[in-house]
Amino acid sequence: MGGFARDIALEPSVARAAGGDRIAFTRLVDAYYADTMRIAFVVAGGDGQIAEDAVQSAWSIAWRKLGSLRDPTRLKPWLLTVTANEARQIVRRQRRHPVVAIDMATSSPAGPDPSSAVDALDLRRALAHLDPDDRTLLALRYVAGLDSAEIASLTKKSASGVRSRLAVLLAHLREELSRA
Repeated sequence: MGGFARDIALEPSVARAAGGDRIAFTRLVDAYYADTMRIAFVVAGGDGQIAEDAVQSAWSIAWRKLGSLRDPTRLKPWLLTVTANEARQIVRRQRRHPVVAIDMATSSPAGPDPSSAVDALDLRRALAHLDPDDRTLLALRYVAGLDSAEIASLTKKSASGVRSRLAVLLAHLREELSRA
């Protein structure tokens, strides 16, 4: 089931989960877990452990505060914002720098071509140099697919401010990647 159709189909589960129905909440976790992991991974600068911790914390918060969600159709943006905030807080607390593991498994007897992972490493390095708040904006826009108005309402910024900051961030990433 696609994104919007999935969100509409899950509206009854949101109300039941907000009322304490664990099975309904499990349906929500099943539906949105991958989305929350992607957001957390980007905000955490590619650190998988921080991403997992942030997602676990975000779902715990969601369980406790789901009843405060006024519009069930806004569940996904709300969850992604909670997840991004948790990832940002963990990054700030730990001030860790992620270690990027390169999977060297290959079926080629000559071994893997190390240059095949260069683009991904360059992007991870460039993202790691960004502030967690900036990675959050990028993740909400390009990973979650939210538009500037949605991001603005979630981050308490103006839509034009979000668009402007994203343009600056993209220019910065392009410049950094062109130097790599």
